[in-house]
Amino acid sequence: MKDLIIIGGGPGGYVAAIRARQLGMNVVLIEKDRVGGVCLHRGCIPTKAYYRNALAMRDICNSSEFNIQLDNVSFDIAGAKERKNKIVNNLFGGIEKLLQDNGVERVTGRAELLDKNTVRVNGQSIQGRNLLLATGSVPASLPIPGIDQPGVLNSDQMLDLDQVPDRLAVIGGGVIGLEFACIFNSFGSQVKIFEFLPTLLNTMDNELGKRMLVFLKKQNIAVHTSASVEKIERDADALKITAQGKKGIIEVPADIILAAGGRQPYTEGLGLEKLGIEIDASGFIKVNGSFATSVEGVYAIGDVIGGFMLAHAASEEGIAAVENIAGQHTRVHYHAVPGCVFSIPEIASVGMSEEEARIRGIEYRIGKFQFAANGKALTMGETDGMVKVIADKDDVIIGVHIIGPHASDLITEGTMMVNNQMKAAELTGIIHPHPTLCEALMEAVLDVQGKAIHGARHR
Repeated sequence: MKDLIIIGGGPGGYVAAIRARQLGMNVVLIEKDRVGGVCLHRGCIPTKAYYRNALAMRDICNSSEFNIQLDNVSFDIAGAKERKNKIVNNLFGGIEKLLQDNGVERVTGRAELLDKNTVRVNGQSIQGRNLLLATGSVPASLPIPGIDQPGVLNSDQMLDLDQVPDRLAVIGGGVIGLEFACIFNSFGSQVKIFEFLPTLLNTMDNELGKRMLVFLKKQNIAVHTSASVEKIERDADALKITAQGKKGIIEVPADIILAAGGRQPYTEGLGLEKLGIEIDASGFIKVNGSFATSVEGVYAIGDVIGGFMLAHAASEEGIAAVENIAGQHTRVHYHAVPGCVFSIPEIASVGMSEEEARIRGIEYRIGKFQFAANGKALTMGETDGMVKVIADKDDVIIGVHIIGPHASDLITEGTMMVNNQMKAAELTGIIHPHPTLCEALMEAVLDVQGKAIHGARHR
């Protein structure tokens, strides 16, 4: 009998397997496809490979700003796809080697729960003292008439396109929708976004979504907020979206439509009902602070339990779950989970939004700094955006929100501030190198205290 059976080899499952082996457990990892999960094969990594192509195209198209003249620029998506696949395969091989080096037993196949200690895969039964479910998520389906038309794709399918569409319509103004919108706009597509809610990125600080709306329009990306897509039809050689907007009916032709309506838990064929594992109204598995489900000895982590639904959160949950199984009582610091949007410009956020602080009745102060006043951003030609820092009445930093160049890199410093519940005054005197983008974060922290040197007049 195994000490632990893990179902799902994504960033939650494979990290949990390695940590379990480090703790001396006898582990088997079951994955129906290739280890790495959505993140490696259909999410984080392939989209970031395309994102790098998009940034390169943007720089080339803006080369005249740097006194470089270029003509006849073209983009080869087939070559970009080959590069993307090479990166994915390289990382996949690395994960396989990690699992092998750590002595993790691997089984490829679809798992079915027979009871809390028995899993059937490939016609064979495997028994274990503990079971960890890390089966992830899949793109959510949207209840829109005609959404099953050819040419209406989910995020997985967008990564396999062999041609850049002339006209791309994106349903959904969340993380996935904005990333693909910016990527394909840089590739040459005419992009239009439809968002049902009044603001973009509704799970983040509202100011980020409002500012992003302006930056998207500067890139000639049309955005329709408060727009309910009513149907999708095929009109001659093109698709047509019909939506109810703020000012009436909107009809938009498109060659490709991306349905980016979020993600839903993947538990198909698993057999949760046999064990009586509790799920919520949306199908996510319910767990406690130790990641234990309603069935003793059965644990769950990652997208399948909902929450942040981020690769790095799943990895942290995997480590915590395994350490809890080993009796270590580990908890995940959910108050400080960073989130990034690889749009143009980038967005990153950690901790409370201003809206959340207001709803909770927290007395707070805000500090800001615009990248337009940052020397490094000016030299880069990337001045769109700002840093926003939120501190409570006791001077504790409870939220950091960034929109601008390299936001995904800058947010780590903000995460340490929020995670460690640092006070703004504690950061005074920490010298940031000049000229760098991180000075913008320093200036925003100073602004919280009313000590801004360069930023106060730029608010």
